[in-house]
Amino acid sequence: MGSHMHNLTTLIKRLEAATSRLEDMAMSLDDPNSPPQTGGPIAAPESAIPEPPKPAPPAAPAAAPVPPQIQDFDTLIKGDVRSFVELGQKIGGVIGEQSKAVLRAFEAERTYLYVSTKAKQPQQPSPELMTELHNASDSINTIRESNRASPLFNHLSAVAEGIVALGWFFVPKPAEFVSEIVGGIEYYGNKVLKEYKEKDRTHVQYIQAYYQIYKSLVAYLKTHYPKGLTWNDKDGIDVQEALKQVKSGSSGPSSGGAPPPPPPPPVPTLNVPGGVPPPPPPPPGVPPPAAAAPAPDMSAVFDQLNQGESVTSGLRKVDKSEMTHKNPNLRGSSIVPERPSSQEGISRSRSPAPNKKPKPESMRARKPPRKDLEGNKWLIENFENPGEIVEINAQQNHSILISRCNKTIIKINNKANAISIDNCNGLSIIVDSLVSSLDVIKSPKFALQIDGVVPTLLLDQVDGATVYLGQQSLATEIFSSKCSAINVMLPPKEGTDDDTKECPVPEQIKSYVKDGVIVNEIVEHAG
Repeated sequence: MGSHMHNLTTLIKRLEAATSRLEDMAMSLDDPNSPPQTGGPIAAPESAIPEPPKPAPPAAPAAAPVPPQIQDFDTLIKGDVRSFVELGQKIGGVIGEQSKAVLRAFEAERTYLYVSTKAKQPQQPSPELMTELHNASDSINTIRESNRASPLFNHLSAVAEGIVALGWFFVPKPAEFVSEIVGGIEYYGNKVLKEYKEKDRTHVQYIQAYYQIYKSLVAYLKTHYPKGLTWNDKDGIDVQEALKQVKSGSSGPSSGGAPPPPPPPPVPTLNVPGGVPPPPPPPPGVPPPAAAAPAPDMSAVFDQLNQGESVTSGLRKVDKSEMTHKNPNLRGSSIVPERPSSQEGISRSRSPAPNKKPKPESMRARKPPRKDLEGNKWLIENFENPGEIVEINAQQNHSILISRCNKTIIKINNKANAISIDNCNGLSIIVDSLVSSLDVIKSPKFALQIDGVVPTLLLDQVDGATVYLGQQSLATEIFSSKCSAINVMLPPKEGTDDDTKECPVPEQIKSYVKDGVIVNEIVEHAG
């Protein structure tokens, strides 16, 4: 009994000690400044417990890399185009203004190219894609036309002629197209180089920098677009959506924004032992191709040639009576008297062929009319329907060739590059605007109406022509040679009720010698 009491007392003491320790731990949690208690584990405060790590925010998707063709075009803009603009700013005035428009044109071209890497080719050209490029090009040409009297007109003309090259994405061979345009740039640019070679080096560097832009553009096109502009037809999105992405600066991946895939590798050449196998037989019902005729056996020919002198043994000997050098009477005629031959007496003489007379115009076969666009050239031929109107929707890089169109009306919509007309009778043509000139050769009874701006009109061997000028085309320069009955119709002055004024182009020139030189004067007829 005594041992049980001792065990119970010991248990009670141990419970009292445990309770005391629990109370001390509770007090230390309430008072963080109290010293830690010894003799047992120390409970850490809640502030010392490390918080679980927060999940990192999701990383933004990496931007898709810019296609290599756009990177190279950016290099062209930042390098050659920027250098040209800086030289234009040094010259200042209209030159600086026009050079800035060139930069805007190349930036608009960059937008067009970037869209083509993201979008499928549209069935119809998208006007929104061309708006900025058209605006920049019109600014360049407007600066040129409004400063024709400027001493820097050759500078302005060289730049205006070259900007047409940015329309290369409508032709199948862009590099060749741009190289052709460079010839028009050099026509005016070389005049500047010659004039300012000893005057001002900045003007020379300005033109040379413009040349360099198009040399770099030709190299760029040969690398990325040797056969014309390509679109992302496989994975591309809509043109309008691609244009929004490009303008907003979004180059991230989309459902169709991937760059076009690289071209497939060339097909390897087969190295089949024993040669290439024959083609498969034709399908049933299709006759097999006719076998090629065997080559003639030339062994008989060579056998005869190898006979030596005996090869001529079978030839007939010419009689002295048939030799013209021994019979003067035979020289007056080219026909030798007939002599029967070994082939049943067939005569060797031949009568001269009768002279062929040309067919009358009514019996000649008429060629069908033609209106085709080949590359950047319109070909319009053989239209002969009186009253018929042939319309052309031209673009700024298009040249138009018109020939053998009689008693026909042709209307050229929009601004074109140049027009050439030859051998047309009774042709009437309505033109909006041109970049360069309109040439007319050997086309009688010709009528022309200019609604916009045409810098130059060239008339050669034209008999009877009427040219109607509008208010915007009064600065047109007219050159005529071997022409007659040319009348220019001037519009009435704005704000007046005057009639259209008819002004004949002079035909007769009086020339005389004065002080050792030829003086030429126009002969005016007043009736």
